[in-house]
Amino acid sequence: MYAPERHQQILDTARARGRVDVSGLARELSVTPETVRRDLTSLERRGVLRRVHGGAIPVERLSIEPVVADREIRAAREKERIARAALAELPDGGSLLLDAGTTTIRLAEMLPVDRELLVVTHSIPVASILISRPNITLHLLGGIVRSRTLAAVGEWTRAQIGEVYADVAFMGTNGVSVERGLTTPDMAEASVKRELIRAARRTVLLADHSKFGHDDFARVVPLSAVDTIISDVGLDTELGQRIEDAGPRLVVV
Repeated sequence: MYAPERHQQILDTARARGRVDVSGLARELSVTPETVRRDLTSLERRGVLRRVHGGAIPVERLSIEPVVADREIRAAREKERIARAALAELPDGGSLLLDAGTTTIRLAEMLPVDRELLVVTHSIPVASILISRPNITLHLLGGIVRSRTLAAVGEWTRAQIGEVYADVAFMGTNGVSVERGLTTPDMAEASVKRELIRAARRTVLLADHSKFGHDDFARVVPLSAVDTIISDVGLDTELGQRIEDAGPRLVVV
């Protein structure tokens, strides 16, 4: 088994069990404890596990926000379908705000080349995808860049958003619930998300089913501030109905 395969199996086991220990992993993977310790160190550097005495626990148990590289591999097929469905929400030619997030990154990759679009984003990965597109007028917002999300935040970022008004904002989130609306682990990022929503005529939330029924530390907006939510078929039907009852149109793909 190659190291990347081992790392993924260790991570999956930790998430399923809530904790892994060095000796148990060594037996299950048929490797030495020293190899397991190196694997755990590598996963901790990626920000997806936290080392504890004798083993490790997944960051989800600590409410630690995972880094972009790890979030990109979660629910990859679902995010692909959600991003593709979001293309139907684009204006024929106009302006859009692209929030930071792995699903909005996929949407950026899929943006059509047959129409002129003005895109405003605070996400470095989104900007790097769009910077060479001849049909895209790209505005990259400045600010303090968070290493976990590779997105600009802070007063400077919010001030720049306040100077624009776009046709539609495509948003990401860490948590969605009927009671708390949209939430995210970081208050600075939550503040930027609020400004993006205020700066658009319509707001479309792109969120796979794992985001629902989960609340994070910082509130963004209530569900009533969102026009459309696009999710996947893994979303619980009853919860989906409650989401729609709270105001947004729900599209399941």
